[in-house]
This record gives sequence, C-alpha cells and structure tokens, in this order.
Amino acid sequence: MCNDIEKVLIPKEEIATIVKNLGEQITKDFLGEELIVVCILKGSCIFFSDLVREIKLDVKFDFMVLSSYGNSTTSSKDVKIIKDLSENIKGKNVLIVEDIIDSGRTIKSLTELLMVREPKCLKVVTMLDKPERREVDIVTDYNGKVIPDEFVIGYGLDYAQNYRNLKDICVLSPSVYIK
Repeated sequence: MCNDIEKVLIPKEEIATIVKNLGEQITKDFLGEELIVVCILKGSCIFFSDLVREIKLDVKFDFMVLSSYGNSTTSSKDVKIIKDLSENIKGKNVLIVEDIIDSGRTIKSLTELLMVREPKCLKVVTMLDKPERREVDIVTDYNGKVIPDEFVIGYGLDYAQNYRNLKDICVLSPSVYIK
C-alpha cells in the first residue's frame, strides 16, 4: 500500500485541528438549537465520527448513501440515492457532512432534494474542497481545507473501496489508476 501513495497531503495532526475548528464553529452557529447531522456514507464516516464529537450540542444522527463514482476516479454525473434519510427533516436544522466536494454535482443534487423537504435550515460541511474541478455553482457553509486537483485517499476517501483506513489524507499515485 505504501508504494501506492505519492505523498501525504494532510497529516493526521492537521486533520485533527481542522475538525476541532469546524466543530467549534458549528457549535457556535447552532447554540441552543436542535441539529440533525447527516453522514454521507461511505466516504464521510470517519470525518463524521470525529466531527460530531467536536460539536458540543445534542445532535441527532442520520445517514444517506449516494452513488456517483462507482470504482472510477471521475463522477458518472448520475447521482443515485441508495439509502435515504430515516428522519423527517421538515422544520429542523440539518447539517450534511461530506468528505470532499469536487465537481459539486452530488452535493448540489442532494441539497436540492432535501430543500423540497422544507428543513428550517440546511447547511453543508466538507472536509475537503477542490474548487478547480467545480462544474456547478455550489457554496459550502463550512470548509475544512481547499486542496489542489489531485486524487486523494485516506481518512474515509477511497479508490475502488481501498485506502479508507489511512490516518492521513494522501495523494494516490497515478500508476494505480492509470493503466
């Protein structure tokens, strides 16, 4: 696996600082409010777990599974909902937790879908943002770190379901996916 890593982009210590700062800001913004935190599986599960422990509020958890990548390094541009929310979000504060936003298509489709359900407010937090790859107009409310247009793995991010368990966010060597 080490031969597959081109470089460490964000070491685990920096990740912890980013997550702590995001949790503090979210706590301030929703102080005294009820909050449903939605994890977008599978990629966001590690970020979600760390983030909710830094949010000093009573929060409810919910989970969604979306698909747009499959085993590819590029989005199919066809976002599918595999598992929908269990919780009714009408009139409630909702925070979507996403691992990475690049083209913006997935999160744009998701926010449009959830806004129809009439939440009190709908916000998005992402660990990573790749604005160079943006294909649609999307603004996130909380951004962990802007990164360059490189294929990243680790801290929940994968390539063909591998590498999610790496503690650092790393750049995958192109030799792994360019054949």
